[in-house]
Amino acid sequence: MSNRETSHPLLNIAAVAKSTHALGPGTRAVIWVQGCRFHCPGCLAPEWIPFSPATRLTAKEVLEKLDMDIITGMTFSGGEPMEQAGGLATLARLARKKKDIDLICFTGYTYERLLKHPPNDSVPDLLAQVDVLIDGPFIQSRRASVGLRGSSNQRVIFLSPRLKEYDFESGPREIEITISDGEVGFIGIPLPSMMSAMDRVASAYGRSVSR
Repeated sequence: MSNRETSHPLLNIAAVAKSTHALGPGTRAVIWVQGCRFHCPGCLAPEWIPFSPATRLTAKEVLEKLDMDIITGMTFSGGEPMEQAGGLATLARLARKKKDIDLICFTGYTYERLLKHPPNDSVPDLLAQVDVLIDGPFIQSRRASVGLRGSSNQRVIFLSPRLKEYDFESGPREIEITISDGEVGFIGIPLPSMMSAMDRVASAYGRSVSR
């Protein structure tokens, strides 16, 4: 492994989904990072906003948790991926040494801000790996009901020709509800009505909904 791939600090991982169809085309692995500076009202994962220790792993250790034989792409979300751009860029490079996957990344920053005033020096490295960037903060009053945008102010920006045939803005949403060790969770971008339904499922198990 090159120095470039070992010099970044440990990733602070909030959660990992090894296989899902809810956050992009195909079968995807999703990595959610811990920590976000935006504090958007109505955030779907408020427990991942604090910059607190979660699960600290190297990019190689994250990759070892994934089944590269079944996935066709990866999605980075959070939290705020750009705050951990170096480690995520390394993860993307390592994954692509094993398989030619596509990469979607959510961010609360606008693309222009990332280009002109990136929050850290590793942002250009991550952007070079990303095929589709979904940018901008979540605005609760502009909540979207279709596609992968949380709110209508967010943009789908193609940084490569990959995935241009996929309808990110108006395609139907998929939500996956997970129940593991008595904990109810979800993958995807639910509508308020969906959240109410998941709350009912969680109540039946005597639990609260987690991301």
